[in-house]
Amino acid sequence: MSSADSPQSPRNCGLKVFWDDQLISYDFGPSHPLNPVRVELTMALAREYGLLDAPNVSVEQFATAGDDLLGLVHEDAYIAAVRHAGATGLPELKHGLGTPDNPVFLGMHEASALVAGASVAGARAVWAGETEHAANVSGGLHHALRGAASGFCVYNDVAIAIAWLLDNGAERVAYVDVDVHHGDGVQAAFYDDPRVLTISLHESPRTLFPGTGFPTEIGGRGAHGSAVNVALPPGTSDAAWLRAFDAVVPPLLREFRPQVLVTQHGCDSHALDPLAHLSLSVDGQRTAYAELHRLAHEVSGGRWLATGGGGYELVQVVPRAWTHLLAEAAGRPIDPATATPEPWRDFVRERTDEIAPRRMTDGAGTVEVHTWAEGYDPANPVDQAVLATRRAVFPEHGLDPMMDI
Repeated sequence: MSSADSPQSPRNCGLKVFWDDQLISYDFGPSHPLNPVRVELTMALAREYGLLDAPNVSVEQFATAGDDLLGLVHEDAYIAAVRHAGATGLPELKHGLGTPDNPVFLGMHEASALVAGASVAGARAVWAGETEHAANVSGGLHHALRGAASGFCVYNDVAIAIAWLLDNGAERVAYVDVDVHHGDGVQAAFYDDPRVLTISLHESPRTLFPGTGFPTEIGGRGAHGSAVNVALPPGTSDAAWLRAFDAVVPPLLREFRPQVLVTQHGCDSHALDPLAHLSLSVDGQRTAYAELHRLAHEVSGGRWLATGGGGYELVQVVPRAWTHLLAEAAGRPIDPATATPEPWRDFVRERTDEIAPRRMTDGAGTVEVHTWAEGYDPANPVDQAVLATRRAVFPEHGLDPMMDI
């Protein structure tokens, strides 16, 4: 067997995509930034490329998460409040329901529980060995807290999926969050649990919601080092972001040795995103997806659950970014120079009255990655941020924060 055909090769992967058209019912209304058209366009683009019909890929149905699953992370009173608000349309402000960020919509509980059900089904499929990889592009609602909605997120599907894994025998789960916003809800859910390593690369909390995710947030008593936060300065672009990723994520995952890798792929780190201030391209994001895929095979036996997340440039960014994610997870990466299919561009015009991007690249194609080992620059704000994180958490894992400098 050649290395290209090895079961550990990212080019030979089973992928289950958990999707139901009802997932677009997670809808805060036409004026809200989190418009479900973004996932509708993503799935349409993936279909046009034939990704969902590939022999190693299947689109799977799944059950809505019941109160037993939701209760792994959320308080009973909160679940009841979501159900009541979604049935009546009335706000539950003490639970964060009815705010500008989290307006109430009819069917809120059912729509949110469906998203959670997709992520749990993905976790179950990976843990049971039914597939190497699973994906839920509608998921990644990482801000929801135990007793409150936050940041467009009602139920924290990724935290629920991780909690399900722990309840079903997993001893070490790693969560890597590349959304521009700090993965605060997932961190909070497992802050005192050394079985879960949460790593979040995000824009500095000094300039962006939710105002958390400083390097000094390293986990609670008995779990020091289990929370890892890389707080990057506004304007960080592809090369610098990927350098920060290289400096933190691979060494910690290799040391932690997770049995499952769970990832959140918010693409609001893009330069065009209207709600944040990083400057990545689709090409840089695609490079990160490929590295996470490779790491899943290296550190967790290929067991990988990938979810969506934030992303508010609904046409130019999200569909291409997450189609690249699905293609990568399927072991069928799309050449960034590839033209987007004309039927998809027509569909975009029909659904949004916007002109779709014509290629799967922003023009950079392959992004050159300058690794941390190439040298530390004490005057560089990104390098300063990275070193702050390494100093805060590397010793907790028996690693030297100055290694590779």
